[in-house]
Amino acid sequence: MVKWINVSTLKHELKLFDGSKLIKTYPIALGKMLTPTPTGSYKIINKQQNPGGPYGAFWMGLSKPHYGIHGTNNPASIGKNVSAGCIRMYNQDVLDLSSRVSIGTDVVIHK
Repeated sequence: MVKWINVSTLKHELKLFDGSKLIKTYPIALGKMLTPTPTGSYKIINKQQNPGGPYGAFWMGLSKPHYGIHGTNNPASIGKNVSAGCIRMYNQDVLDLSSRVSIGTDVVIHK
């Protein structure tokens, strides 16, 4: 089986699958109205621990330039539309997810 990530912008959920089997569901924050999270199919192209700034404990860059899945210094933002388009996670969740996926993992973002 191949692990992949499914992001629902309506539900504010990121789901990690192994093939068709759900492994884990995480709550997320998404882009605000003026800078929405882009829908489509992407890949994780890089990973960085402690990237600094507002990105929390971990950054996973997507194949769409300037977008990624990352932690947050503002846990109260999870569940809301507040980012510049990136997918925000609780720091402990982004660390857990990053330990389960590798560069090249498919990420599908939809409503």
